[in-house]
Amino acid sequence: MARENKLSGVQKAAILFITLGPDASAGIIKKLPESEIQKITYEIANITSVKPEQKEEILNEFLQMNKAKDFILEGGIEYAKTLLGKALGAQRAKEIMDKVTEATQQFRPFSIARKADAHQLLNIISNEHPQTIALILCYLQSDKAGQILSSLPEDIQIEVAYRIASMSNTSPAIIKEIEKVLDSKLSSIVKSDMAALGGVETLVDILNQVDRTTEKNITEGLERENAELAEKIKESMFVFEDIITLDDISIQRILREIEAKDLALALKGCSEEVANAIFRNQSKRAAATLKEDMEFLGPVRLIDVEKAQQKIVAIIRRLDEAGEIVISRGGEDAIIV
Repeated sequence: MARENKLSGVQKAAILFITLGPDASAGIIKKLPESEIQKITYEIANITSVKPEQKEEILNEFLQMNKAKDFILEGGIEYAKTLLGKALGAQRAKEIMDKVTEATQQFRPFSIARKADAHQLLNIISNEHPQTIALILCYLQSDKAGQILSSLPEDIQIEVAYRIASMSNTSPAIIKEIEKVLDSKLSSIVKSDMAALGGVETLVDILNQVDRTTEKNITEGLERENAELAEKIKESMFVFEDIITLDDISIQRILREIEAKDLALALKGCSEEVANAIFRNQSKRAAATLKEDMEFLGPVRLIDVEKAQQKIVAIIRRLDEAGEIVISRGGEDAIIV
């Protein structure tokens, strides 16, 4: 619809609130920054009529963006793109994801920090209190947070990880104060009204991006600090060696997604049990070729092996999130009916 495409984000929000009605809109508006409330209410006051098709299209866009945010929370940006692409087509999925990303960056705290280099951020926050570091890492991309966490001293890694996993809600005033200090060091101004962050899922997302040495140091340290919390974290994670817990159908599905060079490199540093789990789910010819590839590689660096294993684990997690395979995590999750 030509007219709808010319509307600004604020105008669309105003039409959405008109469409939802005062009761539903009130609960949403009160959570917005004061500056945005003023803009939206101004537009609402100046709208005299809205066409039914315009209401429907804006409402559909809102629902699609909300669904995209849910997908991102469930499995990350690539997972959201995949599901939206299947439902709406690649072009429409890209449009929705661009809008969600833009909206998220506009209101998310530490948005400038998210654009900064990990090493630069490390230099700025490394001497801060572990609680402050933990809060900032919760708002960064998981890969960037993982780089920073890996570079901290081992005792600080554990302390920061513990605080991330134990965090649930933080006062907006505290967030704004920390953000203000960081802003001054980054020569920027960021506004925020978000407060909920942290928790086990956030820490797991970060740990998925760090090297295995850092991961092991943190999980072992957390076991000493809080065994119950450490168990929750381990139940939410999947490491390369856990391939042996998967059924053969799942392993065969995973193998279709892995590049041969990554698989050969990953198996160079694994146990015989893991290697056999892979070999038995290949044809004799494919298994023989894989073994030849492994021999051809010769000595390899441990860091390269770990990177290859992390790539494969990322594929496994993605397939699990999409429901294409099942990762057994104990308890009820281990029961297949």
